[in-house]
Amino acid sequence: MKAVWYEGFGAADQALVHGDMATPAPAPGEVLVRIHASGINPSDVKLRAGARPGAIMDYPRVIPHSDGAGVIEAVGGGVDAGRVGERVWLWNAQWQRPFGTGAEYVALPAAQAVRLPDTTGFAEGACLGIPAMTAWMAVCGDGPVAGKTVLVTGGAGTVGRYACQMARLSGARVITTVSSAVKARHSTAEEWVNYRDTDVTAAVMDMTDGAGVDRIVEVDFAANQAASLALIKPSGTIASYASASERTPALDFYPFMFKNTRLHMLIVYRLIGAARAPGESQLTAWLEAGALSHAVVPGGGLADCASAHALVEAGDKLGTVVLDI
Repeated sequence: MKAVWYEGFGAADQALVHGDMATPAPAPGEVLVRIHASGINPSDVKLRAGARPGAIMDYPRVIPHSDGAGVIEAVGGGVDAGRVGERVWLWNAQWQRPFGTGAEYVALPAAQAVRLPDTTGFAEGACLGIPAMTAWMAVCGDGPVAGKTVLVTGGAGTVGRYACQMARLSGARVITTVSSAVKARHSTAEEWVNYRDTDVTAAVMDMTDGAGVDRIVEVDFAANQAASLALIKPSGTIASYASASERTPALDFYPFMFKNTRLHMLIVYRLIGAARAPGESQLTAWLEAGALSHAVVPGGGLADCASAHALVEAGDKLGTVVLDI
């Protein structure tokens, strides 16, 4: 099979190799998926670059990318043979495993291949594992949000855009922060604040008649901690999936404590087993209903993987970069 891999950390155009590898066979409990689309997330390019503190290569050779979509071509022992031919989207393909979706085939545990409704294309399916499931976990992972007000920071981002849609579909009022009117339209949210030229705290307080918000889906905990503290209602929840501006922020503990605030620092890679089932079920229902829109950024084919990684690293794209395999 054709694949892309790296055997050491480095720049994309130096570390990534495009070539031939043996096609894997599914082990017991696994499925073999013919990949049609491979999603590239910021975590994928950071792993390849060795950007995490103290990073070491966990495997001698890594095929990158955790997200993807395709068709099951074979199953291992103990897996229902009726799944052969099933369209699926994949999650955690390269989480604590050496070989991800940056190849024509991947073998992985059957539970990590989720039925992809016919209403959803493969490219869109390659956006679900990290962006869409992170959004679901941040919006719905702690219980119903119907009738509540949800603030999504960074609503034009890959996670934020899904979060805006999911909160609205779940019956919540949605307010988002963006840096331009163009990004506001991209976010899909009807109510928004431009954080570059507006005081977010004052604006959101005005929009909510001084009540604040019940839940915050947070893209940068450190950068927005002061505003979040001011805006969150007593007994509200801040669900944060990143803190890029400061990896070890000083926590304003007592003000949060006196508001009885729940701080949920989340990472979708740890959403496994029974905890994933409600999210996958809800996501399937939304996909079947055509209720979600997806932001796919074409990244070319496997041979274009290095330039696709560079596109993700540039940070100015609106959507998920996807390889067409």
